[in-house]
Amino acid sequence: MRWLGDLRCVRLGSSDLDASVRFATEILGLQLVRRDAQRAYLRAGAGRDHDVVYVRDAGHDALVFELGSHDALAAAVAALEASGHAVREATRHERDERMVEAMYALCDPTGNPLELVTGLAASTTCTLSRAANITSFSHVGLRTTDPARDEQFWTQRLGARVSDWIGEVPLLRLDEVHHRIALFPSPRAGVQHVNFQVAGIDDVMRSYYFLRERGVRIVFGPGRHPTSSAVFLYFEGPDAIVYEYSTGVRLITDEAGHVPRRFPFEPASFCMWGARPEIAEFRSAEAGAEAGR
Repeated sequence: MRWLGDLRCVRLGSSDLDASVRFATEILGLQLVRRDAQRAYLRAGAGRDHDVVYVRDAGHDALVFELGSHDALAAAVAALEASGHAVREATRHERDERMVEAMYALCDPTGNPLELVTGLAASTTCTLSRAANITSFSHVGLRTTDPARDEQFWTQRLGARVSDWIGEVPLLRLDEVHHRIALFPSPRAGVQHVNFQVAGIDDVMRSYYFLRERGVRIVFGPGRHPTSSAVFLYFEGPDAIVYEYSTGVRLITDEAGHVPRRFPFEPASFCMWGARPEIAEFRSAEAGAEAGR
């Protein structure tokens, strides 16, 4: 079973749309595709019309997944409804605003909005606004009020697969990439971080110094994840949204033979080089490890 298809877009609530767009273009390095008074669409790479949408609503976060056909979308919706999960067909206005042919909306058990779509608009070009050397929008950290419950929903209802765990945090893949979704314990719903792949380690380090010079708060790294092997850098933008650049993420090509590993919920499981996070969901691991000593 593989219902979800591709993670195509993240929608993020913004309390100040101008500040969000300025940060995304001048600091993060995305291309502004279009905007109006309520939302702004930004692109991270060629092939997609947009990868990020900022919405003038501080409480609005959502993940958008594109299925390969109308039949695949219909099958996913039918399976969700048969399991007793509420699914809502989008209005014409919602489809037009998202530039899709068809769309259904639902929430995971924590309350994170998910959108299943077909026919998302595409683009063949991308002109990034600074030389961050972003190659793609890659994954999202998502908050969960119950990781075990939500892991079951994502794997049994939506067809994701567990690549590894860090304590109770499941790292979930939808394709060969080590993870597209990571579920972090939290008292509330919402996007925990947004990841963009860059071309190489040099790009991670160039951005590290670029961000430091501009007073952007670095919250973790540079470092290397022992789970995915990716070299990473996390930093904070407007509305306390955490962004990540990474490179060298592990690919899982032997689907049948892969056995998920369970890493302890401690700082070394987030960074094998010894970097210490200033991210609440990661630091809870540090506090738990120290309390157990």
